[in-house]
Amino acid sequence: MTADVAVSLCLLAGIVALSDVTRRLLSRALADTGLSVYAAELVSTFQLCCCTHELKLLSEVGGIETRLALTLTYLASVVHGLTFSGAIGNPSGTLEHAYRARFSGGCAVGRIACQFAAAAASRAAVPVIWGIGLSGLHVRHKLHGYRCISPIHAPLPEAAAVELACAFAVQTAITHTRSVEEKYRVHAVAAVIATVVYAGGSVTGAVFNPALAFATQFRCSGNSFLEYSLVYWLSPLLGMMSSVLLFDKLVPLPSIKSSALHLPPETKKRA
Repeated sequence: MTADVAVSLCLLAGIVALSDVTRRLLSRALADTGLSVYAAELVSTFQLCCCTHELKLLSEVGGIETRLALTLTYLASVVHGLTFSGAIGNPSGTLEHAYRARFSGGCAVGRIACQFAAAAASRAAVPVIWGIGLSGLHVRHKLHGYRCISPIHAPLPEAAAVELACAFAVQTAITHTRSVEEKYRVHAVAAVIATVVYAGGSVTGAVFNPALAFATQFRCSGNSFLEYSLVYWLSPLLGMMSSVLLFDKLVPLPSIKSSALHLPPETKKRA
């Protein structure tokens, strides 16, 4: 088991390193084309989905203890937050930025398309990586045909409520920490993510990200596409919008409207 965890950690580090190099190269190559933001979304969402696939495998098939799984979730969230380079990696978050007019509707649609394309690419790439047989865990998973069982362990209304609550909590943390320096902010948001994974993971897996759910949950047996869509697409969107509308209309936060210093790079240039 220790060897499997070590191999998985090395694989995670390799995915992040390769993604970071690719992001930098594409950013330079596309700097004058206006396409660099979409390249960042593609690479960053691919990084997020591949890493989550591996963490999911460690937790569900590898049987690592809950404390270690949550620690890895927290660390992975910090790394993603520090390396995304302006990418969002979450369709719900992208729609929130569009709602606040931080970028245009066309830009939001393009980003969301990139996020789902990256999610689909990760679904194809991860089995190839596992097929190499880097660890005994990968070999065992291959022998079972990369079988995936639905993580929904509750009636659909309860599962939908859990995903809505998770998205609400994470969006609220993001909203309340926008004025915090980035190197501290990522730790605060990562702590909230680890907390909601602990609270809701046993019910739905606590994904609260439509693109990530498409990559990691939708091909699992046990539920239909429509049921997955309700739990992992509609519920996170409603959770995000509930948080946004609550703190915009009922409990407005001054920092939300004066957060120009914390906008994505392309928005700063436009401003």
